[in-house]
Amino acid sequence: MNDTLKQLVAMSKHLGDPKNDYVILGEGNTSGLNKDGTFWVKASGHQLPSIEADGFVRVSLSRALALLDAGDLDDDAIKAALLDARVDPETGRWPAPANAIRPSTETVFHALCLSLDGVNFVGHTHATAINALTCSNGFPDVFAGRLFPDEIVICGIAPVIVPYIDPGIPLAREIGRRIDAYIDAYGERPKVILMQNHGVVALGKTAEQVENITAMMVKTARILLGAYAAGGPHFLTPDNVDRIHTRPDELYRRKLLGE
Repeated sequence: MNDTLKQLVAMSKHLGDPKNDYVILGEGNTSGLNKDGTFWVKASGHQLPSIEADGFVRVSLSRALALLDAGDLDDDAIKAALLDARVDPETGRWPAPANAIRPSTETVFHALCLSLDGVNFVGHTHATAINALTCSNGFPDVFAGRLFPDEIVICGIAPVIVPYIDPGIPLAREIGRRIDAYIDAYGERPKVILMQNHGVVALGKTAEQVENITAMMVKTARILLGAYAAGGPHFLTPDNVDRIHTRPDELYRRKLLGE
C-alpha cells in the first residue's frame, strides 16, 4: 500500500473513532498528498470509522485546483469534472478507469489546502463540541481570542473563520480567499479552519499533527462552552499570544508533537 494512503487510513479511523465524537455515519472527509502531483481523498459514501484503502480515490491536484477558476458550474458539471480529475489508483496516471469510485464533494477544498506549503494531510470533521459553537448565534465572536498556551502551540495563532457557504466549489473558493487574507495578516499559513454551521478543518504536515490539532480544537471548544457558562472567557492578550507562538521552547515542543 502507498505509504501516504497507509497513514491516511490510520488517521481517518482515529478521527472517526466514536469515542472522540468528531463524526458519525458518513460525516467528514480526509486527504493525503503524494509526491507525484496527486492526492488521496475520501470517496463519497464511505465512513471514517470503518474506512479502508479502497474507500479513497486518487485525484490529480492540478485538475482539482483548476475547478477554482472554472466559472459557475451546475451540480452535474461539477460531478463530471471531479470524475475527470481521478487518476489510476495504482499507477497515478490519468485517466482513471471508468469504474473508479467518486471523490468527495469537498475534494476541491482539500486540493486547495494540500497546495499550501507544509500541508501533507487534511482532516475535516463535524465534532459536536465545535459545532455547538459554529452553529451558535455567537459565532464567530466566540472564537475571538486564544485561551491557553497549548492551544497556541498546537493550533496556531488564530483560526481561519469562514461563513456558511454551499459545500463544494463555492465553499472552496471562499476558503481560498480567507486563507489568503490570513497569510497576509499573520505571515504564515493556518492550521485550523472553522466553518459556520459546518465544522472544522485541520491542516498538518503529518497525519499525527492533524490528529493533535483536531483534539486540541475540541478541547478549546469545550473550555469555551464552560467559560461562557461561567461569565465569559478571559482571552489572552495579543502580546501573550505572540510570546507563546514565538518562544524557542514552544517551537521545539511543536517539533516533538508531529509538526
